[in-house]
Amino acid sequence: MALFYQHNINQTTKLAIWRIEEPESFFLERVPVHKDVTHPYKRLQHLAGRYLLTVLFDDFPLAEILVADTRKPYLPGEKYHFSISHCGNYAAAIASSTSQVGIDIELVTPRIERISPKFLSPAEKQFLAQWELFDQLQLELTTVIWSAKEAVYKWHGLGGLDFKSHMQLSGPIQYGANKWMEIPFLFNLGEPQEVKLSGKIFEPLVMAYLVT
Repeated sequence: MALFYQHNINQTTKLAIWRIEEPESFFLERVPVHKDVTHPYKRLQHLAGRYLLTVLFDDFPLAEILVADTRKPYLPGEKYHFSISHCGNYAAAIASSTSQVGIDIELVTPRIERISPKFLSPAEKQFLAQWELFDQLQLELTTVIWSAKEAVYKWHGLGGLDFKSHMQLSGPIQYGANKWMEIPFLFNLGEPQEVKLSGKIFEPLVMAYLVT
């Protein structure tokens, strides 16, 4: 077992992160593989993410998962709302019987600086500029903002979002104990909606998630 992190948000909503150390055969005994996933490593990530759903809720009906045209997996009848993310040898999942959810995990690497012009708004660049003397923290916070936007994208589930204009940091990130943070966002697709994500910095990755 390689459960890296688990958090029961409330009685109906749970999340976890799995560090993938098992061979594919471990997951194939427990998870039906999607026929379109053919790359060996991506298939391993895919299997680990779905297996994690049964760790969260042992009655999760994996065999009933369908994939929408937007590539969002879902359950007909919505017994559970869920979201899956993976990066490197980690997989994360969040599931809820009552709430819409989205989750994302990202490895903290300098690559994020190269792609940041594609997703950072001017206000977000200004927020990050105050940490320019703290290279690692600035790198982590940039990754947190990217992860938060990915989590909002998955929570929305319908595609067609611009990462600069439709999802924006709407205030300062609030820091708590154990590298937890609250991340205020404005989701602006038609009618503006304030949402508050939760995030956490681990080693060597960050996590952001949204529950509404």
